[in-house]
Amino acid sequence: MARSPWRPLSELVDRPERLEARVRAVRVALAGGAGRPVDDIDPRVATSVAQLGLVARLLAPRIAAVALGFGHLAVGPGDVWWQDRLGGPFPLSVANNGAGPVPGSGSLVDLLTAATADRFPVAPRVLWGNVASAANSAARLVAVTRPDRATAARDAADTILSDPRIEDGELRSGPSFRRRSCCLIYRLSDTREAVCADCVLTDLRGGHDPVATSG
Repeated sequence: MARSPWRPLSELVDRPERLEARVRAVRVALAGGAGRPVDDIDPRVATSVAQLGLVARLLAPRIAAVALGFGHLAVGPGDVWWQDRLGGPFPLSVANNGAGPVPGSGSLVDLLTAATADRFPVAPRVLWGNVASAANSAARLVAVTRPDRATAARDAADTILSDPRIEDGELRSGPSFRRRSCCLIYRLSDTREAVCADCVLTDLRGGHDPVATSG
């Protein structure tokens, strides 16, 4: 049993009000960072940013563990505990139960993404695109800090990216990675050129309207 301040991360799936509270907290934080009223922050942006942060925190240690030869970390509903904080990677504890499910077969990444799609008006393609970005980013960080494990990290990320819901399962990690959806965070900026380096909208700079393709 988890003890305070640790809580099961599965609470965000089992108790919808917990997920809603997390999204509200992210929206408030985004408003503060942008110097804007909370009502000016598109709820869809806050939802996407919240889900991206959660799945990135889950996928990073899983990909790193595989890349470094420690085997698979279980990331099922009963395996992960967290401390609900903002402002950087939140404290995470993962049970060492051996191989666990990958996205698409009951992992918390899968369940959180489905729960977010069910509760909020954000396109599933955007949310699964966030999973793609999180997997690629985790592999990239391993490659930067341990170049000798770069191939292993990308192989681990590619196992996740092969899920057909994740940008049709066709993307692979590496320097040329480019997702096919947008996380929507550019909507916090006054310029539509403020998009992430791996975003589909990087091809639409220079006056094109990206709204139709962002989900």
